[in-house]
Amino acid sequence: MNQNDPRSFLYGEGKLTPEEAQAVAAKTLSRCDDGELFLQFIASESFTFDDGRLKAADYSRDSGFGLRGVSGEMTGFAHANEISGAAIRRAGETLQLLDPAKGQPAPPPRKNNRHLYTDDSPLDAIAFAEKVRLLETIDAAARARDPRVAQVTASLSGSWSVVEIVRADGFVAHDIRPLVRLNVGIVAESNGRRETGSFGMGGRWLYDDLFKPENWNRAIDVALGQALTNLDSVPAPAGEMTVLLGPGWPGVLLHEAVGHGLEGDFNRKGTSAFSGRIGERVGAPGVTVVDDGSIAGRRGSLSIDDEGTPTGETVLIEDGILKGYMQDRLNARLMGVEPTGNGRREDYAHAPMPRMTNTFMRAGNDDPAELLGRVKNGIYAKSFGGGQVDIVSGKFVFSCTEAYKVENGKLGAPIKGATLIGDGPSVLTRVTGIGNDMALDEGVGVCGKGGQSVPAGVGQPTLLIEGLTVGGTG
Repeated sequence: MNQNDPRSFLYGEGKLTPEEAQAVAAKTLSRCDDGELFLQFIASESFTFDDGRLKAADYSRDSGFGLRGVSGEMTGFAHANEISGAAIRRAGETLQLLDPAKGQPAPPPRKNNRHLYTDDSPLDAIAFAEKVRLLETIDAAARARDPRVAQVTASLSGSWSVVEIVRADGFVAHDIRPLVRLNVGIVAESNGRRETGSFGMGGRWLYDDLFKPENWNRAIDVALGQALTNLDSVPAPAGEMTVLLGPGWPGVLLHEAVGHGLEGDFNRKGTSAFSGRIGERVGAPGVTVVDDGSIAGRRGSLSIDDEGTPTGETVLIEDGILKGYMQDRLNARLMGVEPTGNGRREDYAHAPMPRMTNTFMRAGNDDPAELLGRVKNGIYAKSFGGGQVDIVSGKFVFSCTEAYKVENGKLGAPIKGATLIGDGPSVLTRVTGIGNDMALDEGVGVCGKGGQSVPAGVGQPTLLIEGLTVGGTG
């Protein structure tokens, strides 16, 4: 195999060969309904500049395989960080514990000739010293912006992964996955009070865009603006009120409150608040929510998912009506539907499960300024921090990192300590205005489920929601 072929990190002299991989997959998975041999190489690096100096620089390389067999509803899975025929055959002994398949093996994924990314790695194109210099420059520029800047933290990270999926039926597919990210955090201090602001950007591309001065300067400006705004913040009000959500990253509320509840495994098991509700109204008219893992460059995008199924657009809610769920192969087969390209895993050491890719609400027709004008007494939530949801009940809690009072249609003082409390099944029915300004997030999302973390994207237009509970500090 040519050394310039990215697959040489998986196959090569003294390693497994492609032919051996297909033979061992066919043998070890012969008694199963479905399953795959998942091979992966990943290189990653991260740099953290804090307190005026380089605090950490990490680089790692890893490779291994995950072997999964599925029989009925049972799954057998084994993995190792050694890619060899002997190791895979040893892992195959685990699958002997499964009951033999009784029906026809599941058909392979449809072939996909579209690759979203080049074979280039972001880690190799720019020298170590240049990456450190960028963070030094950001630190100095941020401190020079305003005398109230007390602390700056800047971080840069990148990874490059090669995956290959080999099935017992002869199906083979591979994907190349770059991922980069830049984060800037600023602490501002005035009159003994300290507040923070942060901004991040990234996606499935090379480092080039992050090194453009207009981009890292914007990261500084947004982080500093948030920190300075929070210096003037007053305690958040509490109670049930009208909430205006900004476009882009606030779609993380949609991700948590609704997205997880629309994943296939929870619905097959009947544990989601949306189980058995296909065809029912779950949102206000105009609310359309989609998951699309095929948008080039986005953080949650993949050419194929981690089972080999091509990614694409899946309409989950259309004009307020529930249309479908996000599916991996196992849950799709047991529910009698097609997989949607949402079978994802953290890495080779984990089995796939239904996960979101880029989940967002489509734009409406309302002018965002007009939506603000409708709010007599409420809050405008521009940015969120952490959030959590209970899948069974759909109840969620979110903390706002930048928010404002709204009185008589006008933005008022910034507020501190606001949390939004509600439940997924009802929040979309309370939407009374949908802006024409849909935006995707800047490429920083990380989604956790079942102990696995994967990169994900979110997005939405400006949204007006009536009757959300705001937990405040005042």
